[in-house]
Formats: sequence, structure tokens, C-alpha cells
Amino acid sequence: MAKDYYEMLGVDRRASQDDLKKAYRKLAMQYHPDRNPGDEEAEEHFKEVSEAYEVLNDEDKRRQYDQYGHDAFTRKGGGPSGGHTVDPFDLFSQVFQGGGGIFDGLFGGGGGRSGPRQGADLRYDLEIDFEEAVFGTEQRVTIPQAVACDRCGGSGSEAGSGKRTCSHCRGQGQVRMAQGFFSVSQPCPHCQGQGEVIEKPCRKCQGEGRVNERKTIPIRIPAGVDTGVQLRVAGAGQAGQRGGPSGDLRVVIHVRPHDVFTREENDIYCDVPLPFHVAALGGKVKVPTISGATEIRIPAGTQNGARFRLRDKGIPSLRGYGRGDQHVRITVEVPTKLNTAQKEKLQEFADLCDESTNPKWRDFLEKAKRFFS
Repeated sequence: MAKDYYEMLGVDRRASQDDLKKAYRKLAMQYHPDRNPGDEEAEEHFKEVSEAYEVLNDEDKRRQYDQYGHDAFTRKGGGPSGGHTVDPFDLFSQVFQGGGGIFDGLFGGGGGRSGPRQGADLRYDLEIDFEEAVFGTEQRVTIPQAVACDRCGGSGSEAGSGKRTCSHCRGQGQVRMAQGFFSVSQPCPHCQGQGEVIEKPCRKCQGEGRVNERKTIPIRIPAGVDTGVQLRVAGAGQAGQRGGPSGDLRVVIHVRPHDVFTREENDIYCDVPLPFHVAALGGKVKVPTISGATEIRIPAGTQNGARFRLRDKGIPSLRGYGRGDQHVRITVEVPTKLNTAQKEKLQEFADLCDESTNPKWRDFLEKAKRFFS
């Protein structure tokens, strides 16, 4: 009695096409004669699972088999293919080599000529000034670029000539190399996987369809960019092959250091030296911001390291809403190179000072007095 095809593959009668493929792949690899040399039983199993898969993988044959069983094919005077017996090795080769088979892509397999290929992306590292990063700008960059040949329009052929089918791969774009019972596909070396050969190559591009040129491209840099930000210019990369779309240009931003400002996220920091007498007496001083000078009030007795916050004087958000702040950090400058009159006045001031004038110094001496005894 003939074995049930579903049982041969170890699948349910409601199995999907993917389930059938997985089951056949596993069993065909297991029982293939090249893996079981001299094992007649394994070879017989290999033939059986191939026969089962050949029937169940075909919707019409599977429908007939589900309705009539093996009689659906014996009535036609032959095996499951209706008049001839399936060659298990040919079936294995077909599904392994591609064309919708279960081994497509495995070991680099798969057939068919390659279609138009997208061009490669290009990278350009662009240095900009701090102010340009804050406010945004537009620059023009010149890059070497493969562009479509204007003589042949990217076809690679001289006017009036065309292409013929590659005789080496017969238009498939792929050639296969046998490795044991595996068959590995690779692009045809005669037509570079295109399946066609140019009869009369273009004299300008030598049949490549592309030529190298230096092209100037405008780059819009949005406000708020920082070092490491990548800007994408669609279609500004290498031209595609055989009329394929161009790649993209990716511009990587590098912001030059500033003499006055530093940046932390969207906030700007600025260190401002403050004369000793202004820190002691207080007053108003001008400080720089990225938008111009502004005046801040310094309270009397301002200490070294004090910070003042200027709201919304920082960097705009790259996402388009809000902006950071500017932080002014005070460095109290102790006077040096005093002349005689200045020294006398400062000494007079010192003579008028007591412990209440410098409370931090007084507290420190109180805590440290045991070290001075």
C-alpha cells in the first residue's frame, strides 16, 4: 500500500506551503545520497519525500490527491506527475537553485538577472563655525561623484546600438557552480550579473553608464546642529547602475571650538572675569551672548564661581521648539602689579576690616585653630 504523502513529510493535512517547504528541506538534506553513500534505504526515503513534496507543493495536484488519494495519478497511467515519474535529484536541484524554491538565498543561491541597482551613499565631513551651528546656515560642498553619462543617458550603449542576451549565462545573470550536492549561484562574470551584453559600448563611459565628475551641492544646515549630527541629502550620492536610483549624500557635522562660549546640550556657558572691586561693591557689567552683548547686575559681595542664568539665550532646539539658556560663570580677579597709591589705599581698607568682613575666613580659622597651636 502506498504511503500517505503527508505522513512521509511529517506534516498535518492542513499544513501551509511554508510548512511543506520546511519539512522537505529537513528530510531531503537528511536522506540525500551524497550524505548517505551506499545507503539504499536512505536513497529510497529521499525519493519518497521528493515525490510527496512534488505533489503537495502543486495546488492542483494536492487538491486531486486530497480527493482521490494515489488513484488521482495512477488513473492517468503514471506517477504523480501524470505520465512520468518525478526525478528526485532534478527536483532537489530546482528547489535549491532558486525560482521560488525553499533554498533561495542559502549559500548565495538564487537566480535571475539583476535589475537596476541603487547607487552607493557618499559621506562628507563638514566643519562649521559655532555661530553657524547656533543660527543655521547654507553652504555649498564640492564632491567627486559618479553621475549618469550624458552621452548615452546612462544606458552604456552608443546611439543606435543596443544589448544582446549574454551567451554565457543565457540571460539569467547568474552562473552556478556545483559543490557536492550543493549548487552555488554567483553573478555571471561576462555580463556582471545583468544578463545582457552591450553590443557597442558608449565611448565616453566605456559602457559603464556613469562618469566621474566634481559636483557642487547646496547643503542647508538647520539651527541647533552639533558635532556628530548627520544631514541626509536624498539622491545626491553615486548614480545608480543601469538607470537605478542614486544613493544619498550623508553630511557629518563638526563644529569648531569657540573662543568665548562652550556648549552642553542646548545651553551655552561663558566664563567672565570680574574685577575685585566690582565683586565687592556690586554694579552692572556687560557680558557677551551669542546674540550680542547684554548687561547683568552684580550684587555686592559676589563670590568667585557664582553663576548667573540668562534665559533663552542658548541654542535653539534642533527639533524646532524652544531654546536653551546661557550660564555666566564669575571668576573674581585679584588685582596684581599695584602702584604705591593703590597699595596704600588697599592697606587702609585692610586696616578697617575685622572678622565680620570675611566671615568664611573667620569660620575656617575657628575650625582649624587646633592645627596652629
